[in-house]
Amino acid sequence: MRAAASGGPQPEPRRSGSVSSPAGASRGGQGSDTSGRGTASGRAEGAAQRVTELIESLPPGSRLGTKEEMRTLCEVSVGTFNEALRLLQSRGLVTVKPGPGGGLFSAEQSPMVRLGNSVLALDAQQNDVADAVRIRDALDPLLIEDALWHASPADIASLYEHITAMEQAVDGADPVAFVHANWRLHAAIAAISPNVLLSSLYTSLLDLIEGHTLSVLPNGEQPLTEYIAQRHELHRALVEALDRRDRDEALRLINEHNTSPTATH
Repeated sequence: MRAAASGGPQPEPRRSGSVSSPAGASRGGQGSDTSGRGTASGRAEGAAQRVTELIESLPPGSRLGTKEEMRTLCEVSVGTFNEALRLLQSRGLVTVKPGPGGGLFSAEQSPMVRLGNSVLALDAQQNDVADAVRIRDALDPLLIEDALWHASPADIASLYEHITAMEQAVDGADPVAFVHANWRLHAAIAAISPNVLLSSLYTSLLDLIEGHTLSVLPNGEQPLTEYIAQRHELHRALVEALDRRDRDEALRLINEHNTSPTATH
């Protein structure tokens, strides 16, 4: 498991034999609070966690209450709850609706958000990963357009090799190998683009996501082996559409890749 990098000055030694987690190091003599909630960011994270627990007990799209009701429930200041709300929105867990009957609602989570929240077990930088996933999602259609125009026969042959690696991971019931093969496929598609900035940005996002991923977990909706088999078929169809230069089908498939309610990667 990758340890989260330490940021900022370390707390002074306090008690012999005490052990604190990276997210729960006390600062400024916060007594026995090892949850990290003695800091502003810790309190915001704690409030976000409390709302997350409420969300997990409700169907998607449920009304949670007004912003003030949620702030009161979390017992934090307005500023702290605003930061907690930002965290929840960045993770795709909450939507805010204005007007009568509005307030905070549990989000109808997109597949790529579920990628960041449940299918991948992430280290302490999961907020960065959620943001990277959203940006990567938005860039996919641009790279598919470039691949349609610029892919050589050798490029297409390389993409099929990655599809074969994904198939081998499915046959071996190895979701970790599948995810890495999947990322290598997307990196290969990005490498086809003549737009160096676009390709470099996309590859950097993949590196960030991969670098903070610890393991692959079931998402609670279907068996993981069944899920990766479905995703393999979708990616195979996408490469075949690129091979045929079928723009409509390729763009339809990349949209399904990013928005299908049964897909998370």
